[in-house]
Amino acid sequence: MSIPLRRPQADETALHERAMDDLRFIRQTMERAGSFTAVPGYGGVMLGVTALAAAWFASRQPDAFGWLVVWLATAVVALGITAVSMTLKARRAGVALDSGPARKFMLSFLPPVAVAIVLSGAFYLRGMHELFPGLWLLSYGAAIVSAGTFSVRIIPVMGVCFMLLGATALVTPAAWGDIFMAAGFGGLHIVFGFIIARSHGG
Repeated sequence: MSIPLRRPQADETALHERAMDDLRFIRQTMERAGSFTAVPGYGGVMLGVTALAAAWFASRQPDAFGWLVVWLATAVVALGITAVSMTLKARRAGVALDSGPARKFMLSFLPPVAVAIVLSGAFYLRGMHELFPGLWLLSYGAAIVSAGTFSVRIIPVMGVCFMLLGATALVTPAAWGDIFMAAGFGGLHIVFGFIIARSHGG
């Protein structure tokens, strides 16, 4: 009667390490293929409310510099709201903000924003203040469309709406600038924020 030989401990260790490597590869592949779902809906609503207040306040500034200061301050506040609300939603959903889809989302979002910053500086130095609303809406929309390819389907749709508003703002009277800013950064954020919150968990 033969007794089955026990596998050497080294073979068992190697098998375990190989299995762990396979699991790690599968997880990384799924992260790369997945989508970033931590885009905050209610955070977007808060951005919209903030932008509506900013548009009202900016429209009452006596000069272009005061107008610009209002919107720059609003951008800083919006950045804080986005960071906090995105972090909270990611924690609730168990999504890592350093995952593959999250990195792709941010890396796709940043280049159009960087272009907007550079062009804003150039426009300001040349006194082309009336182009700011169109530039910002168009660039922000492009950033959302680009980043939205790694997120849920409603995000690129929102980006296209921003781009259409921005393009329209560039060919309409400069006096309408705050109306377009309110409609885009205010209205679109509120509408799509509620849609995202209802359909994709807050």
